[in-house]
Amino acid sequence: MPSTLSESTDPYCLRPGEATELLRAHPWRRFVALGDSVVEGMCEPTPGYPDVQWVDRLAAELRAVRPELTYVNLGRRGRRAHQVRATQLAPALAADPDLALVVCGGNDAFHPAYDADAVDVELTAMIEALRDAGADVITIGMFDVSHSPAVPEHVRAGLGERMRRLSAHTARLAERLGTVHVHLTDHPLTADATLYSTDGRHGSGRSDAIATAETLRALSRHLRPSPRPRCP
Repeated sequence: MPSTLSESTDPYCLRPGEATELLRAHPWRRFVALGDSVVEGMCEPTPGYPDVQWVDRLAAELRAVRPELTYVNLGRRGRRAHQVRATQLAPALAADPDLALVVCGGNDAFHPAYDADAVDVELTAMIEALRDAGADVITIGMFDVSHSPAVPEHVRAGLGERMRRLSAHTARLAERLGTVHVHLTDHPLTADATLYSTDGRHGSGRSDAIATAETLRALSRHLRPSPRPRCP
């Protein structure tokens, strides 16, 4: 990554004023986030990019439009999908959210014994409970961290296959359950080393800035879907 590149010059990040336009008149007043370290915030600082982790930044951009917005971040590092559901779903529902973010399964996929169907069960239960409570739900297909230079070569292929399987399963759930889905796994930069931290498990400040842009754009499409072309 050139040393002169920053969020303001990065073509994959938000343009000046874009966040306000994307979220113009959004309806949400209570935002809650459930998940693992990706939600808690473990990104590695990157010169030229805000030292504000992804979910905190989403909340800040939402609040810039609606200052009364409340925000609860329940994310905790190391949690697997069943632990997220067991410890975070009840407090999330107690916050009476109208917008919820659910990100988990990554810690499951780091293990060779990853059970995609079992993770699907946990994600489905959380998404359905939040939607039944009246919340719009955001789901994520994460960047493929197997491309991180810090991932040992002998585990790279297996980890990549599991991360892509998690992403594909989550995308199918999103389509079936009607979530606002943000697909980062096939982003043009997913194999770029600058997106990943030196621990081989998390992202960089750049990846969080790009994830912020993609999430806000997905929320905008949800608010203002493109009209379907009329049949001749």
